[in-house]
Amino acid sequence: MDKTDEHLVAALRHDARASLSELAQRLGLSRTTVRSRIDRLKQRGDVLGFTVVLRDDTRADPVRGLMMIGIEGRGTERIVRQLQGLAEVRAIHSTNGRWDLIVELGTQTLEALDAVLVKIRRFEGVSTSETNLLLATRKAV
Repeated sequence: MDKTDEHLVAALRHDARASLSELAQRLGLSRTTVRSRIDRLKQRGDVLGFTVVLRDDTRADPVRGLMMIGIEGRGTERIVRQLQGLAEVRAIHSTNGRWDLIVELGTQTLEALDAVLVKIRRFEGVSTSETNLLLATRKAV
């Protein structure tokens, strides 16, 4: 992917519904060039698809945290399924090193965050955890 492709992907991330004409004007390219680059990105598998972002998806959770979880035995998949069922879970990441999972959490209050932490710590197979509050986000995807 060259710089032009990177700029095109950035423009699509900003507004995936932008017309070819809008993208071409924004990037200083012809419509044909924009279309062929999008087609090539899709064909190579760099762009897998386009999506809709709902207003609720962008809501800012007043209280956000990262919970690192250590799991005993082979219960990771079961715990991931349980985490997926919690409304407060924003993302689940597998990782290497000390922790087995890193979970992004978002709630309206500290009390609600505490309640979900207690719930997760009670999952069978969760052996240890550590949670850090997110104070500010300097850059988000």
